Amino acid sequence: MQLENYTNINIFQRAFEQREVTNTKQMIAQPHHLIDSAQKPTIQHNFNPYQNNEGTVLAIAGKDFVMAATDTRVSKGGSILSRDHSKTVQLTPQCILTSAGMVADVEALHKNLLVKIRQYRMQQKRDPGVENIAQLLSTTLYSRRFMPFYAFNLLCGITKEGQGIVYGYDAIGSYGSEVYGAQGSGNSMGMTVLDNQFDGHNHLVKKLPESQEEVENTLRDILNSVAERDVYTGDNVELVVCDKNGVSRKRFPLRRD
Repeated sequence: MQLENYTNINIFQRAFEQREVTNTKQMIAQPHHLIDSAQKPTIQHNFNPYQNNEGTVLAIAGKDFVMAATDTRVSKGGSILSRDHSKTVQLTPQCILTSAGMVADVEALHKNLLVKIRQYRMQQKRDPGVENIAQLLSTTLYSRRFMPFYAFNLLCGITKEGQGIVYGYDAIGSYGSEVYGAQGSGNSMGMTVLDNQFDGHNHLVKKLPESQEEVENTLRDILNSVAERDVYTGDNVELVVCDKNGVSRKRFPLRRD
């Protein structure tokens, strides 16, 4: 096989040297320009910056309080990375944020909000209201819409009127005010019970619950039920209550296998 050399540059001369191919094995050993491109192995490079560390977060707004309940398990596939991780952060004495999703993104988002709230406090000499923080969280998530925070949030707080409120978010900042909410791997199981207990067809007159004990027992029952059916929910229940006295936390054991 004779190839005509169209260049005098040394690095290209080898490509136009005469070669004799007598068998398939020798042809494979020849330089790449003699091999049919269809015979080359295809190498696929995949990169995914996200991972879902699962877990379940719930929240219920009361007449003069709001309560969030989460499990403390962090998972990756079938592995448990942590059994004692808190998914809830206190933003102000009247506002808390609980999040499910990727732990790295959740932590980054929480720190981002804490810095912005600290700057607001230094400039205005007061804490922002939960309505202001709700809008701040929405714009923060939307600003990262092209590579979103992999975090699904429930913002809980006390309004100016003294009532509890829960804001539910998707990953790019769309949100709405609710009486209750659920996020994470146990979302679908938790919402069915919440719908029935607080907003379903059995409750034609919508009103906020008045008893913290009732809400606490409901949240604990839901998480215990979810833990029986969801391997990503377990270890402990962390209850965070926000009321006129500030923010308080409780922990209770949960299924550990």
